[in-house]
Amino acid sequence: MESISLELLVFLVAVATLAGAVDAIAGGGGLITLPALLWAGLPPVQALATNKLQGSFGTLSASLHFLARGHVLHRQLGPLVLATFSGALAGALMVQHLDNDLLRRVIPLLLILFALYFLFSPRISDEDASARMSLSWFSLALCFPIGFYDGFFGPGTGSFFVMAIVALLGYNLTRATATTKVLNLTSNLSALLCFALGGHVVWQLGVLLGLGQAAGAWLGAHLAIRHGAAVIRPVLVLISMAVSIKLLLT
Repeated sequence: MESISLELLVFLVAVATLAGAVDAIAGGGGLITLPALLWAGLPPVQALATNKLQGSFGTLSASLHFLARGHVLHRQLGPLVLATFSGALAGALMVQHLDNDLLRRVIPLLLILFALYFLFSPRISDEDASARMSLSWFSLALCFPIGFYDGFFGPGTGSFFVMAIVALLGYNLTRATATTKVLNLTSNLSALLCFALGGHVVWQLGVLLGLGQAAGAWLGAHLAIRHGAAVIRPVLVLISMAVSIKLLLT
C-alpha cells in the first residue's frame, strides 16, 4: 500500500466500481480488475488473491440486491452452494500443483460457443422454461466442476454458471444471473480462504477496492433486474467474447 500513490488508488477504485457493475450483469469483472492490479505492481499471486477479496464485495452486494427482490429461490440454493464451495476449495488447493496451459487453450473455445448460445438460443429470455436436470445432478455435474474451475483458474466463471442454469435448470435470464451471483460469491470466498491462509492477500487495498466493487455491483444488479434479458444477453455475449480474446492472446 505504501508504494501506491493516491492518484493510482483513486484509479483502481474507479476500475473496481466499473468491474462491479459489469460483473453483476454478466460476470467477467476480473478481466478488468486483475490487469489493473498487475499494472499497479502487485506480484501475480498477490494480485489474484487481492482480486478475490475485492470481487467478494461485489458478488455479496449483487447477491443481496437480487435476494432482497426475490430473484433467488432460497430453497434450491443449499446443494448448489455446497457443491460450488467444495469445488472452488479443491481448485484453489490444486492450482499450486497443476499446469493450467490446457485450460488456457480450451476455455476460449468454450466461451465462444457459449456466446453463440447466448446470442441465438430461444431459451435465453425473461421466461422460465422446463428443467432438464434435477438440482442434485446439476450440483454434482456442473456446480462442483465450475467451482473447481473458479478456484483453479477463473475467467468466464459467471458465463459458465448462467449458461448452465438457463440451459439445464430452465431459469429465466434474470433469475439465472441472480443465482449465479450467489454461487460466484461462494466460490470467491472459498478461494479467498485458501489465499488468506497462504498470506497472499493485500487486505487494505482489497477492502478499498471492494467498496468500489460493491457500489458498482449494486448498480449492475439494479440494471439487470430492471431491464432483464434486454441488457443481460448483449453483455453476456460481449464478456464471453472478451474473455476468449484475452485468453487466446495471453
